[in-house]
Amino acid sequence: MITDSSDTDRCHLTFLSLVPFLLIAFGLAWGILALFIFLPDKMTGIFGELTGQHPLFFLAVYAPAIAAFIVVIYNAGIGGLRRYLGRLLLWRCSLSWYAFLIIGIPLIFIGGSALKGNLFTEPFPFSSFQSLIVALVLTAIKGPIEEFGWRGLALPLLQRKLAPIWAALILGIIWGFWHLPAFLLSGTQQSAWSFTPFFFGSIALSVIVTALFNKSRGSILLPALFHFQCNNPIWPDAQPYDIYLFMVVAVLVVWFNRKTMFNKEGAITEVIPLAEGSVSLEAIQGKPLDILHRND
Repeated sequence: MITDSSDTDRCHLTFLSLVPFLLIAFGLAWGILALFIFLPDKMTGIFGELTGQHPLFFLAVYAPAIAAFIVVIYNAGIGGLRRYLGRLLLWRCSLSWYAFLIIGIPLIFIGGSALKGNLFTEPFPFSSFQSLIVALVLTAIKGPIEEFGWRGLALPLLQRKLAPIWAALILGIIWGFWHLPAFLLSGTQQSAWSFTPFFFGSIALSVIVTALFNKSRGSILLPALFHFQCNNPIWPDAQPYDIYLFMVVAVLVVWFNRKTMFNKEGAITEVIPLAEGSVSLEAIQGKPLDILHRND
C-alpha cells in the first residue's frame, strides 16, 4: 500500500521540526560546555575537570541524538521511535561504499600522516590490548551517536527543501559550528586542534556522508560507522592533511554522484518509516508508478 505524506498522521515530521531539534542540540551541548568555560572553578569544584571522557562531555556529545529522540517521540510516540530506530538495521549499500568505509578511510589517515612526516616516527598509541579495546569502545559510543540527530533527522528534513548537495553543505556548516565550544576547553581533544581546518573538514565529511546516506536508503548505521572510522583512535595523527584529503574525496564523491547530488528526486526525506506494508512517497521519489503500486 502506498501512503501519501498527508496520511501519515503523527508519524510525519514537518520541515519546521528542525527548529526544536537545533534548539535542543545546541542548547544542551553549548549549555554544558559554556558553564565550564565561564564558571570553570565552580564547575570543576563540583564535577571535576572536564575531559573528553567526562560523563558531562558525553552528555554534550549526545545532544543531537537526545534532540532527535525528543522530536520523534513528541510527533510519533514510542511506536514512531521504534520505527525510527529501525533504520539502524538498514545496511544494504554498494560494495564500493563498504570498501571506502573499511579500506579507504584508513588509507586517507595513513596518507595524511605520510604527508605530515610522522607515519613512522610516532609510536602506536596503546601499550596493551586492553587499553586498545577500551579506546575503541569509548569511540564507538561517543561521536557516532551524534548520527541519530544529524543524519537520522536533520538531513532528511533538509532534503525535503533542498537538493542533497545543498543540504549537505548547510548541515556541514551547522555540524562544524556545533563543535566550537569544545575547542575552547583545555581538557578536550579538540583543544589541541585548529578550528578552521576542522570546520571545513566537517563540511567535506558532511558531503561524503550525505551521498552514503542516500545510497543506503536512509541508514543510520552506515553514517555511524563512517563517523566511527573518522574518529578511530588507531589511525595515525594526520592533522590537517587528512582534512585536505577528505576535501578531495568530497569533490570526487560529488562528481561521481552528480546526477543525484544536484537533484531532489531520489533523496531520502523520511525520518520515521511508516508501518509495515506502507511506503511513503517522500522516501521513494522518482520511481515508476508500476513499481510504486506493486503492493496495491
